[in-house]
Amino acid sequence: MTPIPDAEPLVEVTDLGISFGGVRAVDGLSFTLRPGAALGVVGESGSGKSASAYALLGLHRGTGARVTGAVRVAGVDVGSASDAELRALRGGLAAMVFQDPLSSLDPYYTIGDQIAEVYRVHKGGSRRAARARAVSVLDRVGIPDAARKSRARPHEFSGGMRQRALIAMALACEPRLLIADEPTTALDVTVQAQILDLLHDLRRETGLGLLLVTHDVGVAAESVSDVLVMRAGREVERGPVETVLTAPREPYTRALLAAVPQLSPAQPPAQPPAGPGHPASPARPAFEDERPSGANGVRGGAPAGRPVIEALGVSRAFGRGRAAFRAVDDVTLTLHPGQTLGIVGESGSGKTTLGRMLVGLLEPSAGRVTRTGSVQMVFQDPVSSLNPRRSIGESVADPLRAAGGRDEARIRARVAELLTRVGLDPDRYDGYPHEFSGGQRQRVGIARALAAEPRLIVCDEPVSALDVTTQAQVIALLGELQRELGLALVFIAHDLAVVRQVSDRVAVMRRGRIVEEGEADVVYGAPKDPYTRQLLAAVPSLDPARAAARRAARRTPPREEVPVA
Repeated sequence: MTPIPDAEPLVEVTDLGISFGGVRAVDGLSFTLRPGAALGVVGESGSGKSASAYALLGLHRGTGARVTGAVRVAGVDVGSASDAELRALRGGLAAMVFQDPLSSLDPYYTIGDQIAEVYRVHKGGSRRAARARAVSVLDRVGIPDAARKSRARPHEFSGGMRQRALIAMALACEPRLLIADEPTTALDVTVQAQILDLLHDLRRETGLGLLLVTHDVGVAAESVSDVLVMRAGREVERGPVETVLTAPREPYTRALLAAVPQLSPAQPPAQPPAGPGHPASPARPAFEDERPSGANGVRGGAPAGRPVIEALGVSRAFGRGRAAFRAVDDVTLTLHPGQTLGIVGESGSGKTTLGRMLVGLLEPSAGRVTRTGSVQMVFQDPVSSLNPRRSIGESVADPLRAAGGRDEARIRARVAELLTRVGLDPDRYDGYPHEFSGGQRQRVGIARALAAEPRLIVCDEPVSALDVTTQAQVIALLGELQRELGLALVFIAHDLAVVRQVSDRVAVMRRGRIVEEGEADVVYGAPKDPYTRQLLAAVPSLDPARAAARRAARRTPPREEVPVA
């Protein structure tokens, strides 16, 4: 839906400032949003995107944050509104969809009851009417068999269905504004495309205003009419999405776009922005143009020597009898020193289960895995893989002690070498995980993996929760380590563009099986399997016109090809 030019602004933000103690998170931000329009707020972690979005609903009130400037939403002056007026605003006139639906949904209550409660708080009415409304909005956001699914609890929903349920809850009271804070970050590309299509349809059909907060510029290209680029709490650039993404004025915007991984053949990256939370290595810059010709990040060479790992017909089942579920089904693969194998697929395709079998965290139900030398793993979430009560230096030292190290001075010196090697200050040995940014914590995880002197590192979604510049830094680090140490890498991800940048070979998984495998250029350039083509078609494009064409094509998906016997 095209916004009405002379309509009163739905959102007016004037000279917004937000401070947390001595930290200025947002500084002098101003923008407007009209009914039916969609504004994407993009930038690195720490740029002030989410802090600005929270201010629209007065969510900083009572937190100790200092908020200055003026914010008006749907006619409500948020700064001077009473608590009762704010409660009416939240969920009634404006609603928010958060990044992690599990933390926003109560695990003890059914999805339908939670939506019905929101409806009754703002609209009143009987329980029966509220339940009917819950089923109606669940159906509207594409939950199949909505009446039955409304009686399910959050853990019974997939990640994409939970996010749809959260959008349904936001829509229950027909708000005029929807604020979506990183709504697709943890979703695979096909589910992400479905959620973005849903948001687009809702805006077109209802005149809903959309404020989309994202670090993924491709997501913005798919979803909004205007883009606001933020850095260090300030506006860098703003304008129509077609203009900002295809002809950016500011060097920072150009660098941000250059850091976005693309499906096209890899090119040497431009120097990325060094924003807050992304310090360069004390020993060398975070990025260096010393990659092999035509490679961006992690790319190995031709097979050489004895394989580092071989998996022969491996399967893994969970449960017994009729309830048994095959997460991985008859997979065979081989990897040589210096090579990178990318494994892609939707959530539930078996990628992570396969990775855990490769490193020995799970034993195959059938088949075998043969390893040559040490194998280590870098996990998706460094917060959950690092002990919050132990310093990062002690976490890196654990593999050294497990290998029999007893000389504490030598262990500490080796940890200092490893921290320096991954671009961290060795003097922060005694720092704790919460004192580090997401990208820095992932570097700690890589340092810990290197401590065991592995021949193979399995990386399970190592950059999925990071913004694009931090993603590029971590990928560049892995590439540098691979070239210098001859490491083999298995790179598991749902982001096909990232996998294209890092991999020599790519394996596409679906329902536990590898449906297509081959050289990265071949799989991406001429995919044979319909499922591979479906995944590639769902990857966001930085070209808004192309994104619109893809969205239209997804409305009439081609029939799945039936293999000839």
